[in-house]
Amino acid sequence: MKILVAVKRVIDYNVKIRVKPDHSDVDLTNVKMALNPFCEIAVEEAVRLKEKDVATEVVVVSIGPKAAQEQLRTALALGADRAIHVQTDERVESLAVAKLLAKVVEEEQPSLVLLGKQAIDTDNNQTGQMLAALSGLAQGTFASEVVVEVDKLQVTREIDGGLQTLELSLPAIVTTDLRLNEPRYAKLPDIMKAKKKPMDVKTPEEMGVETNTRVSLVKVESPAERKGGIKVGSVDELVDKLKNEAKVIS
Repeated sequence: MKILVAVKRVIDYNVKIRVKPDHSDVDLTNVKMALNPFCEIAVEEAVRLKEKDVATEVVVVSIGPKAAQEQLRTALALGADRAIHVQTDERVESLAVAKLLAKVVEEEQPSLVLLGKQAIDTDNNQTGQMLAALSGLAQGTFASEVVVEVDKLQVTREIDGGLQTLELSLPAIVTTDLRLNEPRYAKLPDIMKAKKKPMDVKTPEEMGVETNTRVSLVKVESPAERKGGIKVGSVDELVDKLKNEAKVIS
């Protein structure tokens, strides 16, 4: 069983985001980049399935600039076997990403495709669903538990009313949620081994996929700073402020 895992290069979640002075975009100058946390969970789940002898090979794929190979090497250090890098310096929207991944799925023929449910930069939560539609495969989103049973897959997902369990026929596409697992740390020997693992580099042009943007970024602004809270001396004072100042009760 082959598992394909899509990963994305994003700004490290510990970094405070800066907006460019002209508000045209986020300032990436000298900013630490990292593997998207939800993608890291997807890699961890694939590696665990391989350790259980459920999977025989874990392949990671990323779409982005040459620097994205750093995140692919991180995924290889976490236990993936080989990597595919679709190199492009253009901003690639969710639909174009899904089309590129659909081409990779067509070439690799994996039994299972894992993706993070969303990226922490664009926060779109679209690619997994679009990929399922383009490839015609069953999908399970927001997975908090994944169980593989021969040619079927049980996916438990969190919904508003509790937990929902889906049974999918393989091959299938699954997007991972936070509660699925806790990713491991890459050990130094594994980081060194990752440098020698194979990485295939392609371009969207070679794959016959157009990446022209259809959405224009108009403006980026930092969120308004939150004001400090206040302390009240009594319930009556609290009710008065909620009624007359905050005006959230009448």
